[in-house]
Amino acid sequence: MEEDLHVVPCSSLAVECIIRIGTAGAIWGLCVGPYDARQQGLTGLAQASFVAKSARNFGIRCGLVAGLYSITRCGIQSYRKQNDWVNGLIAGAVAGGAVAARSRSWKQVIGMAGLVSAFCAAADYS
Repeated sequence: MEEDLHVVPCSSLAVECIIRIGTAGAIWGLCVGPYDARQQGLTGLAQASFVAKSARNFGIRCGLVAGLYSITRCGIQSYRKQNDWVNGLIAGAVAGGAVAARSRSWKQVIGMAGLVSAFCAAADYS
């Protein structure tokens, strides 16, 4: 009974992950946006608009991928009733495949799924 009190719902973990990583992505967009705007020769209001869009896009993308990873990992963990590296391996493959899905190239989808999967499994194992 005591163990059940410390279980956090998957939805709460996903929301927390989306907020954290989404914020980090937005900060990254705020850092890289001015550089990209200067490369395109933008100044003034056009530059500020470009930076804001960059922060929004990076924040949303990072948040969605992190949320997908988090909810997948938690769902697999509750389904398998085990907390091991396999959960991270599968969730990393799903998140990596989702990142590369826009490319519409199976080579890139499989490569990114494998790469992210390996990193996530290594992070869970250590």
